[in-house]
Amino acid sequence: MTQTLEPASGTTARERVDTWLADFEAALAARDAERAAGLFATTSFWRDLIAFTWNITTVEGREGVAELLRTTLERTDPRGFRTTEEPTEAGGVVEAWLEFETAVGRGRGHLRLVEEGAWTFLTTLYELKGHEEPQGEQRPMGVEHGAHRDRISWKEAREAEQAEMGRTTEPYVVVVGGGQGGIALGARLRQLGIPHVVVDRHPRPGDQWRSRYKSLCLHDPVWYDHLPYIDFPKNWPVFSPKDKIGDWLEMYTKVMEINYWSSTTATSASYDEAAGEWTVVLDRAGEQVVLHPKQLVLATGMSGKANVPTLPGQDRFRGDQHHSSQHPGPDAYAGKRVVVIGSNNSAHDICAALWEHGTDVTMVQRSSTHIVKSDSLMELGLADLYSERAVAGGITTQKADMIFASLPYRIMHEFQKPIYDAIRERDADFYERLEKAGFWLDFGDDESGLFMKYLRRGSGYYIDVGAGDLVANGDIKLVRGTVRELTEDAVVLDDGTELPADLVVYATGYGSMNGWAADLISQEVADKVGKVWGLGSATTKDPGPWEGEQRNMWKPTQQEGLWFHGGNLHQSRHYSLYLALQLKARHEGIPTPVYGLQEVHHLS
Repeated sequence: MTQTLEPASGTTARERVDTWLADFEAALAARDAERAAGLFATTSFWRDLIAFTWNITTVEGREGVAELLRTTLERTDPRGFRTTEEPTEAGGVVEAWLEFETAVGRGRGHLRLVEEGAWTFLTTLYELKGHEEPQGEQRPMGVEHGAHRDRISWKEAREAEQAEMGRTTEPYVVVVGGGQGGIALGARLRQLGIPHVVVDRHPRPGDQWRSRYKSLCLHDPVWYDHLPYIDFPKNWPVFSPKDKIGDWLEMYTKVMEINYWSSTTATSASYDEAAGEWTVVLDRAGEQVVLHPKQLVLATGMSGKANVPTLPGQDRFRGDQHHSSQHPGPDAYAGKRVVVIGSNNSAHDICAALWEHGTDVTMVQRSSTHIVKSDSLMELGLADLYSERAVAGGITTQKADMIFASLPYRIMHEFQKPIYDAIRERDADFYERLEKAGFWLDFGDDESGLFMKYLRRGSGYYIDVGAGDLVANGDIKLVRGTVRELTEDAVVLDDGTELPADLVVYATGYGSMNGWAADLISQEVADKVGKVWGLGSATTKDPGPWEGEQRNMWKPTQQEGLWFHGGNLHQSRHYSLYLALQLKARHEGIPTPVYGLQEVHHLS
């Protein structure tokens, strides 16, 4: 059975939303999946973040909605759908913010209605009943007033917990990787009362940032980059220098009471199917520690291992050579000849810093690259959601994240194209100068720009903070081609061009996070899980089939008890909630039948 929602002439946005919600809830209460699906438009998208599916998934069209509900409706028992603010209407689309409940938790959602019915529908779970986070009116007292014998102070209790973890107490979750992803997830786990350890090989939290080349900074504006629970201060710079971020992460880790093990390297992990637990072997400052968590999270970033090309002559090159992730900065190379292979973010930043130190630097562009000026991205691409103006207009970070999440990936590019059309018009002179300098420029396969390129492949772009003008002006030399070999003192391209070099920097990106699983666990498990990251858009470096969500990120994988977490600060903040809730439910023994578990798509 299907039906079409046809608004009566003169009905208000409020009336249309109230009617739709009443009809939808009645269909759900009757367990009539087909009737509920009939309230959706023929072309429609339902994105669910664990509320119905215990997964991060998107279904399309009425049949997709009906199939999801047929599978999940009885156990989810959704009810109590209600608006949380006045619905709005623009361009024939009514938008509404929602709350609802399920059998086990409470959720938030967003609805876009067109004449035919629901066009987009977002449902998210934000807390589990009986396991609410201790915040707001539920915050802990902190101290017990009065006089008590054998009182244990907060400091003593915290020290005892740290001493016992991994010795007399087993963590339920081990998070491998202590960058912003691991730290954000650690904060969520702490607030949900999940015994955990976040392990990182660096001496201090934040050293992942401190150890990179000194010109590194965040290219995203501050409003986009808050961590869970604690926003950056009001006087924090718009673009954060790397060492300042390092200090913030170290402070945050301590204040949020994350069980963070620094100077710790995970050397191996194996899963016992019968026991339902991992054996994780760690080298903790020279001491071997063996943990047996139920859940293992690889939070090693959205990228995998560094891609270092194998080239003839690398063994005879007399200068220095290293991947961009190992680049120490420009100080040691003043007056030297440097060839940077690649044209991504790292390549531009490293080239600019070297040029500032009087280095003769050449960038080798191997394929087309998307460039967008940081101020244009901030003002035209992000300001409506993440800016001081947005904050003043009542767009909180949580609301901005939900708006972003409410756009299904299938149609997100349609919302992005007009933004990048405007950016190209605004910065036309800049792009013209770049192309005259020989730069191979693109805006993505479908002209949809930065975010889609990031979501599809995670690479192939540069958010310009100044190096673009250096390339356009010829201050940073530019050549296009493929490297054929290295000689004792030069990089040789496929057309025979020789580029004299004292240093070669491989700004050649990273592989899939799947590679970390192969190294730590086994190639068998990596193959079982399949590709990590990408949407299956069938665009460059994002082969199909269409997945509709980030592959294997923040959700169950084909390997029981193995999870992947990462991405930029925005993704680390937003998706850490849903990953933590999935882990909490399992920790508490709440049934979590997964709808739409991702099929295996191997690296190719």
